[in-house]
Amino acid sequence: MKPLTRAEEEIMQILWDIERGFVKDILTPMTEPKPAYNTVSTIVRILERKGFVSHKSYGKSHEYFPIVSKDEYRTFIIKRMLEGYFDSSFAKMTQFFKNDESLNNKQYQ
Repeated sequence: MKPLTRAEEEIMQILWDIERGFVKDILTPMTEPKPAYNTVSTIVRILERKGFVSHKSYGKSHEYFPIVSKDEYRTFIIKRMLEGYFDSSFAKMTQFFKNDESLNNKQYQ
């Protein structure tokens, strides 16, 4: 599994929420300024090539759905962060969050 770009992750977040949908369904919840329809369509096809998404065809239309769960991706990203920033030490990661004042304020509790 490879990490997603910001645009790919935004689309995956939407697909995880809606579970399946056409490009127009993915565009609807996106914030302004929304990308062009063709841009979203291209990113979804990239996600399909990367193995995150599959589709069901209805003539020329495609209904997309995730084949990698949010939990699977979350686990992958956290493990990658642990390995890359905390020497694979959960203790070092928790100590970092405990000691970082900007992450320790009430808005995150």
